[in-house]
Amino acid sequence: MKVLKLSASGVPQSWISLQEAVTHYAAGDVRWEAGSSVACFRGGHNAITGLQSRIEVASIIGTRGKPGIDPFAMRMTLTNSKLFGRDRHICAYCGEHFDEEHLTREHVIPVSQKGPDTWMNVVTACASCNHHKAGRTPEQAHMPLLYAPYTPSLWEDFILRNRRILTDQMEFLMAHVPKSSRLTA
Repeated sequence: MKVLKLSASGVPQSWISLQEAVTHYAAGDVRWEAGSSVACFRGGHNAITGLQSRIEVASIIGTRGKPGIDPFAMRMTLTNSKLFGRDRHICAYCGEHFDEEHLTREHVIPVSQKGPDTWMNVVTACASCNHHKAGRTPEQAHMPLLYAPYTPSLWEDFILRNRRILTDQMEFLMAHVPKSSRLTA
């Protein structure tokens, strides 16, 4: 289970472990919380009051300090897993839905024609369509794209990089995802 760590202003910073979240709480770095309580850690007893220390961890925390991520300078890392998630595991050529092991990263402008390996030049394709298109552009292969590639927003990237997102974390992130995103479909 991961906690969504945000800057004090609400910009996603990272997915952190429960132990890392407890460290932020203990250091007094947590400025605000959202979502449900996901864990309760108990410590020792106070010698004067006899009360046991306790830290309750929320699924989303806003922390103090300078944000480690500038959302306007971010370059989203391109991985096959995130690409397939962006494209909803649907082949850009035949429109069929596939499991990840039957999908490939397909370059719209092929690498052999100096096409870059960037979000704006890759789509998800099944192995059969990728093989049929080969080293040609969609126009050259007479295989029109069913959807256009795009670079995910910071919010989409945080969704795509974590497979096990809690409902309240997903609601928080989805509230900031552009309406044109495939993740909203």
